Amino acid sequence: MTPNAIPTMDTGMEERSSFAPPSGPRFMRFGPFQVDQQRQEVSKNGSRLKLQGKVYQVLVALLEKPGEVVTREELRQRLWPADTHVNYDANVNTTVNKLRQALGDSTDKPLYIETIPRKGYCLVTQTEISDVPGTPLTQSLAEVAVSSAALVPANETAAGRSGFWIPIGVVGLILAGMLLGAGITITTLYISHFAQAIRWP
Repeated sequence: MTPNAIPTMDTGMEERSSFAPPSGPRFMRFGPFQVDQQRQEVSKNGSRLKLQGKVYQVLVALLEKPGEVVTREELRQRLWPADTHVNYDANVNTTVNKLRQALGDSTDKPLYIETIPRKGYCLVTQTEISDVPGTPLTQSLAEVAVSSAALVPANETAAGRSGFWIPIGVVGLILAGMLLGAGITITTLYISHFAQAIRWP
């Protein structure tokens, strides 16, 4: 390393101050997260997350192309100048893994970031951009109902429907039994009364 070389490791807020200001909408939201591009901050349900500079840059790169593949080469060009000598592959992997940890995501069952083998990464969740702060993206009641119904297997749905009719059938049987019992009692009393009337002219 030459005497004038500057370390390329993440230094938090110092590195963020060198970012170019965002040209588009200020806020980007996905799941329970909100990104304030002007302040270069990420929050989850209102609580601020501590993301290092390069980790933040990877998140913004993915948010700018939701549903599309962001190649490893794109991330390399975004994170390190052309004359920087680092192990790009290892550093990209480490940076993406740090982002996943911060978001509570995993490689096995990705909620937000999916690895595209030999290509790069893809943001697999719905995003929203706005010039004003707002609540994180949430499903409407109708969407929740539809998604919940879609998750229930057909046999469980049928079982649920049959379970609905079982109590009604039981109540019906009880009522029928009560009516039948009352009918038998009235008939018995009537026959007994009629027999006594015949016996005593």
